[in-house]
Amino acid sequence: MAKMRAMQVPKAGGKLELVEKDVPTPGPGQVLVKVNACGICHSDSLTVEGHWPGLTFPRVPGHEAAGVVETLGAGVLGWKVGDRVGIGWYGGSCGYCDSCRRGKFVFCLNTPLISGISFDGGYADYIVVPKEALAHIPDEVSDIDAGPLMCAGVTTFNSLRNSGAIAGDTVVVHGIGGLGHLAVQFAVKMGFRTVAVARGADKEALAKKLGAHIYIDSADGKAGEALAKLGGARVILTTVTSGAAMAEMIPGLGLGGKLLIVGAAFDPMPVSSLALIGGSKSVAGWASGSSIDSEDTMKFSALAGVKPMTQVMPLERAQEGYDLMMSNKARFRVVLTMGK
Repeated sequence: MAKMRAMQVPKAGGKLELVEKDVPTPGPGQVLVKVNACGICHSDSLTVEGHWPGLTFPRVPGHEAAGVVETLGAGVLGWKVGDRVGIGWYGGSCGYCDSCRRGKFVFCLNTPLISGISFDGGYADYIVVPKEALAHIPDEVSDIDAGPLMCAGVTTFNSLRNSGAIAGDTVVVHGIGGLGHLAVQFAVKMGFRTVAVARGADKEALAKKLGAHIYIDSADGKAGEALAKLGGARVILTTVTSGAAMAEMIPGLGLGGKLLIVGAAFDPMPVSSLALIGGSKSVAGWASGSSIDSEDTMKFSALAGVKPMTQVMPLERAQEGYDLMMSNKARFRVVLTMGK
């Protein structure tokens, strides 16, 4: 039996360990992919720390994988050996809610098909996935760039294009990290008047380099008020992981404005109902996208020149990369490569 390397978590809260495993065989409707690169995402902590309900161990994390189709399982159509593909979260389709029945599937967590959680993910030389999880990678996009686009990219691109904002509207990106640095680029390329908000004057140079038209330092806790003086935002895409910091942005919403949340915060977000009623403002969340959304993200990135900023490490240094990401010291996405 052919062997492969993988970085797996032996138990909840355990350290990633390098192991040798059998190369898996795809079943009906599945595809074996040779992984060339895999991004490390904060959501991987759901696996590593054992936060996902019903998670079984050992488990190989990773839902930002990019590689090449190696073997097709029975009944797989529309793909061929050698195709360059990406694998993201892929929430699957539970088939019960109205969105699924009406063909309006966006992203579903009520299903056991989640890369790196319900089946082994991309911190490995090979991965077996459902064919529905595959997304074509354009020739112009490298494997290293494709990895982060499969989660951070599709989350920000897909949320912005479905936000209701149109070209010329003021769109704010709150936080310039792994998600935010891509969101700023997407917002600019989509034609929005793009405002970047982050903590510290030292972030302004980066924000402007990414294309932001305006930068606001949120260190004084009054970024929302500063946005209001600019006329208010149609959309504020918040990528930070603090409920309190998110709430500070609500005064910056314009008439009919929307606070769109893609950063996961464990602390509550205090929101006054009066602050929303006045001006018909709203707060909403957004969860990534399907494989076709990932394809759209990569196509747009290739067309518009959007690129993630990455730190590249070999597979064996996955624990180091994970720790770097969890400490918020990564600039801006850590990507593992599988070359020996």
